[in-house]
Amino acid sequence: MPRSLDEVLKTLTDRGPDAKLLAGGTDLLPQMKNGLLKPPCVVDLSGVPRLRTVEPDGRGLRVGAAVPARVLERDRVARSTYTSLAESAALVGSVQVRNLATLGGNLCNAAPSADLAPPLLALDAVAVIVGPKGERRVPFADFFTGVRRTVLAADEILVEIAVPAPGPRSGGNYLRHTPRRELDIAVVGVASQLTLADGVCRKARIALAAVAPTPVRALAAEQALEGKAVTPEAIERAADLAVGAAKPINDQRGSADYRRHLVRVLTRRTLRTALARAGA
Repeated sequence: MPRSLDEVLKTLTDRGPDAKLLAGGTDLLPQMKNGLLKPPCVVDLSGVPRLRTVEPDGRGLRVGAAVPARVLERDRVARSTYTSLAESAALVGSVQVRNLATLGGNLCNAAPSADLAPPLLALDAVAVIVGPKGERRVPFADFFTGVRRTVLAADEILVEIAVPAPGPRSGGNYLRHTPRRELDIAVVGVASQLTLADGVCRKARIALAAVAPTPVRALAAEQALEGKAVTPEAIERAADLAVGAAKPINDQRGSADYRRHLVRVLTRRTLRTALARAGA
């Protein structure tokens, strides 16, 4: 149980790539109990204060990688300004799970259905990563490289997430569809973020989960909105274009066609809510 970030990095260097980081443990411990992972060393991050802070600064919001989802769900600044992030945090597991499950754990586990990833893509968030060679910053659009794979090297750690301030007349929303209301993972998740100025959309972001190996942005849909008035017709066109960014699979939880349908429906709904929250 290291007490500083330097101690964490030294442990990772000394122990090698088989060492596993433990924040909340809601992913790691079940995998260990089921015999899927047998790490020779587990590094408990609960003693590193920097990883557990939520701090607004002059440019936006800084969230430590070991901040529990429940803290984000209830944080006043997150709820008022970074609403889609607070909404996604409120959907992670049960209350008991959210008191343990961390933002960094949800992201570094890199499941395609991770609820916390789409809002961060839509908010243009940046991953702050520290390793033996120092600090580097990676936009979340580049953070995920495949199913359960990220850009993190074995001797690096995700320290915090920097979320830029959305600016005035901005609004966001995150929605997902699950077969059950609670304790389930997304069949499809969609986060939308809009910023308005002079009667038109100055900036649009739409991010999708569970429809590709990694969370993805619906770039064509975003471009169709930017520079134009966000009318009902424009929202319908963006929802149709968002389907083109999805590359879903058929599995026991839903067919590819069903997932495409959900992308259209959830994009439409999140854009409408984002527009209302932006003060349109």
